[in-house]
Formats: sequence, structure tokens, C-alpha cells
Amino acid sequence: MTETTSDWGDWLPRAVESADPEGVSLWYLGCNGFALKGSDGTTLWIDPYLGTGDPPRTVRMVPVPFDPADVTAADAVLATHEHTDHVHGPSQAPVLSNTGASLYAPDDSLAVAREEEAWTEEWDVTDDQFVEVSEGDAVTIGEFDVDVVGVNDPDASHPVGYVVQHDAGTVFHGGDTKPHDGFAEVAREYDVDLAVVAFGSVGRIDDKETSEPTVTKWYSDENEAVAVASALEATRMLPSHWDMWKGLTADPTALHEHVRSFEYPERLEVVEIGDRVEL
Repeated sequence: MTETTSDWGDWLPRAVESADPEGVSLWYLGCNGFALKGSDGTTLWIDPYLGTGDPPRTVRMVPVPFDPADVTAADAVLATHEHTDHVHGPSQAPVLSNTGASLYAPDDSLAVAREEEAWTEEWDVTDDQFVEVSEGDAVTIGEFDVDVVGVNDPDASHPVGYVVQHDAGTVFHGGDTKPHDGFAEVAREYDVDLAVVAFGSVGRIDDKETSEPTVTKWYSDENEAVAVASALEATRMLPSHWDMWKGLTADPTALHEHVRSFEYPERLEVVEIGDRVEL
């Protein structure tokens, strides 16, 4: 069993636990991770990742903001796809163990938890805490209604996105999606207040098989990121993932110029790891 060590102590999970939002508060966890807490106290964690990557191939560039063993408030963990920085036993299994929360994830993500990482053997997690979801599914978790939608991440085997609905507004989290024809339908069905869009640069990363430096593009570039938010007709766009991997980091403030001439998103919400945003 691998454990994670926080650079920040436990202040961030304590901040989430003690918060009393009027509507919905979100905390950016770095990478593509978020904690969402509603006015009735329901707390969701989406793609929390507290690992350091696989140096020297992938090197984490931001602090590890908390130890998952310090999380005491969680109703669910949602995973968008099977990659390590989205499904990670040392980051997520202790949360399930401590709180009794369930992991909602597509089939290939659950295969990582069940088979590759053996969460039920390595941590105090039971198989009934795994809930398989797929495109078109709808689940209610406390005060949140969560719809599962299709996304476009060609690097993943079965990625999904989540539309999280609350009386205070609607959040879209698309994992590592790039532009997708289905987002126009999402815009027709939902009034997206905040769209989380993975954004990064093109860089050279060592190939997993050959270890040779290889030109790599894992996330939307500036134009693609804005195209995602525009197709969703999102009021606000929050870029994520730009801070994470050495060689693929980017400047989210550069998106201001790309957003400027589009009707949507109406506003760019730039945050750093640990920041809190209100819906």
C-alpha cells in the first residue's frame, strides 16, 4: 500500500468540512480535482489526485494539498476515466474507507480499482461502494442530481463527464475532454453555470514503452478549451490541469484573449490549487 504525504497539512479538508455555503462552493485541488459542497452539507469529490506522478516521466508541479486520511466529509467520489491522475487508490480509497462514500465511475475506471489496484484488499473498502455509471445515467447524491454525459478524450478507453445540478446552479466537469459534437445537446438540455475544462500545452514527455522523449498533447489547447466552453454555452469557464505536469503546464490567463470574442463563456474563472469558488 502506497501512502500520500501532504505538503499543506490538513487545512484544506478542514476548510471543506467547516464551510457552510449559501449555495454551492467548489475547491480546486490541482490537476483536475475538485471538492463540491452544497448548502445542506452534501460533499462530492471529483477526480481527486494526490500522487506525485511517475518521475522522471511525469513530475507533479503543484503541492499535494492534503492527506486523504484527513478527509472526513464525503458523500461520493466521482471519477471521469481510468488514468492514474483520475482513479488512484492511494488518493481515493482512504476517503471511501474513512467516510463510507461510494466511488461512481465508468467500467474501465472501476476495473482499475477492483483489479489493478485491488482497493478492497489494500484498504478497508467493500465492493458495494463501487457504483458503475455510463453515458445517459442519472444519480442523486444528497442535494445534487448528477447526470453522466459523453465526452471526447481519445487517450482514455471509456471517459465520461458529469453535469452536477443543484438549486444554486449547474457544474459541468468533462475530465480531460476535447471538443465534442455532443456538447451542443448538453447546452440545449442544461443551463451550465460553470464548465471545468482541462487545458495544457504541448510538450515532450518520455514515451511509456520506449522512454524516448515524445511530443505529447494530452489536453485541450487554448482554442479547443474555449470551444468546449462555447459549445456548452457556459456562463463561466474554469481551466484545470494546466498546473500539473512538468512539460505540459500552461498559462490560463492567456485564455482571456481567446474568450474575448465569443458569446460564451461570459467569464473566465482562473483559480490556483486551494482556491474556493462560489457557484
